[in-house]
Amino acid sequence: MQDTTADPADAGWTTGEPLADTRAPEGPVAERWERRKFTAKLVNPANRRARTVIVVGTGLAGGAAGATLAEQGYHVVQFCYQDSPRRAHSIAAQGGINAAKNYRNDGDSVRRLFQDTVKGGDFRSRESNVHRLAEVSTQIIDQCVAQGVPFAREYGGLLDTRSFGGVQVSRTFYARGQTGQQLLLGAYQALSRQIAAGRVEMHERTEMLDLLVVDGRARGIVARDLVTGSIDTYLADAVVLATGGYGNVFHLSTNAKNSNATAIWRAHRRGALFANPCFTQIHPTCIPRAGDHQSKLTLMSESLRNDGRIWVPRTAGDHRPPQEIPEDERDYYLERAYPAFGNLVPRDIASRAAKNVCDEGRGVGPGGQGVYLDFTDAIERLGRAAVEQKYGNLFEMYERITDESPYETPMRIYPAIHYTMGGLWVDYDLQTTVPGLFAIGEANFSDHGANRLGASALMQGLADGYFILPSTLGDYLATLPRDLTPRSELGPDHPVVREVVGEVTNRLHALLVNPGDRSPESFQKQLGEVLWEHCGMARDAAGLRRALSEIPRLREEFWNRIRVPGSGEALNQSLEKAHRVSDYLELAELMCRDALHREESCGGHFRTESQTEGGEAERDDSRFQYVAAWEFTGEGKPPVLHREELEFQDVLPSRRSYA
Repeated sequence: MQDTTADPADAGWTTGEPLADTRAPEGPVAERWERRKFTAKLVNPANRRARTVIVVGTGLAGGAAGATLAEQGYHVVQFCYQDSPRRAHSIAAQGGINAAKNYRNDGDSVRRLFQDTVKGGDFRSRESNVHRLAEVSTQIIDQCVAQGVPFAREYGGLLDTRSFGGVQVSRTFYARGQTGQQLLLGAYQALSRQIAAGRVEMHERTEMLDLLVVDGRARGIVARDLVTGSIDTYLADAVVLATGGYGNVFHLSTNAKNSNATAIWRAHRRGALFANPCFTQIHPTCIPRAGDHQSKLTLMSESLRNDGRIWVPRTAGDHRPPQEIPEDERDYYLERAYPAFGNLVPRDIASRAAKNVCDEGRGVGPGGQGVYLDFTDAIERLGRAAVEQKYGNLFEMYERITDESPYETPMRIYPAIHYTMGGLWVDYDLQTTVPGLFAIGEANFSDHGANRLGASALMQGLADGYFILPSTLGDYLATLPRDLTPRSELGPDHPVVREVVGEVTNRLHALLVNPGDRSPESFQKQLGEVLWEHCGMARDAAGLRRALSEIPRLREEFWNRIRVPGSGEALNQSLEKAHRVSDYLELAELMCRDALHREESCGGHFRTESQTEGGEAERDDSRFQYVAAWEFTGEGKPPVLHREELEFQDVLPSRRSYA
């Protein structure tokens, strides 16, 4: 992949050769996954024991992958920075997991889930990947039930479902408001079984800091023991990244505070293309920020939109308590603007609508940055006991944070950064542009396009981990060249290992010895403010150019003024955070560059210059119907843009309407 001429849209990048996914079979989209599985080469059971696979991350994607690969017979070396695999951020997913089971007999099918997901992603995802996801969804539920995941059930004992945004069927399976936690416990017990059997070598409290690429292939990682500070190398025949998304680049997000982008960003710097970094999701159902002191936001599950009605006062500046505002003076704006879907429109549409009414001066709560999510009608219709059975733990969490009871006063919600659709570019096999390096779950870009439908994150994570990666990784391992450098020769004295370990050590040392006066948190907060202002819910060329001038200055100030107390030879959370922020400062620039080059609105990427008269996103399929995959070319050098053209044969692009 070579640099060519500068892109005429901006001198900040160059355009490289087109990109293509060569792993997806030809033919009808509904037959591609079966054909790929059949053509994939296999590793016989005896030979699997001689192969080592590194899996970084233990959330739903990583935990499922580690357990399944070990069950197949591979030796798995797995890592998480938490003190236990079960503390991965997947536990925070509350609302549910999609699957095309059609238990409600309401017209659902694999094809409908496929179509809903392609449309929900605003026609910026691959048809082949999305159809595979819809196919595998039905197997996920059976797998999890067999593991004992306590999905909610109807009175007769059948699994219950509910609706989520962007669909008109009930396909979301759930475990009260704890779906992610229960699914993770299922994956964790499967992983624990393999740990006990000796087939998974588990490293808790250990963070990947760089990737080892030898002879053009991913062969291991460099990681730091977060307790002792020891820098160690781990070698393997393949590396799998299941490290989640990069939403914390905005500082305030619904992600766990330690969720970060270092693993995928360092892989990007080693040659893995980064796809669609500007595709970030704003979740409409978040508790509004309470002040400048906050470092994290709390999500209220999208499932609440099944029974809660969203509204604001009809008149700007109406600050009366909600109980004093009569029905005819309320604007149920989603029901009014999108009658076919009402409060269950997709997240990007619901988020922009909330921002718009608040910008009109009709927002509620402190600073007018909120809208009401009201359960009065549901309580009257179903009774408080039924509502409490469905949402009680979520209501309790809200009351603990706000000191307001949703049974008596409507919730106040406002959009917040939640999920990232962008990530490392992968082919149909989930392999990045670095051979032997795979990315699964939120760490890759592949399934959601420009907007993720609710309850699809858990579906993708488990699909990748339980079913897809275990079918495609073997094909890579079975075709490794015979003259590949054996792991026994990739010790500490190997030139590549020595070089990468030296780079990691020097980076950490530079952070520790810098005689600055600012904390890592202060820089992350300042960066987040720049991104939220210029690359958040609404973006325009002027704002993005301003961000692209501010971020390099902030990065320079970071390396001049960062202060990290303590040493690197012990537990040092300031050092951990400083290193992560240094990567955010580079990733943020690529996000803005990507948002600037994409002169259209689609899904969560809303350019104010590209909207309809009604304020909806206006795609430009003639110019931007492609995946933007960026190549790192070196410090201070412009990135290279490689375009993967998207073809739609089964779900033809159309104006995305939910009215």
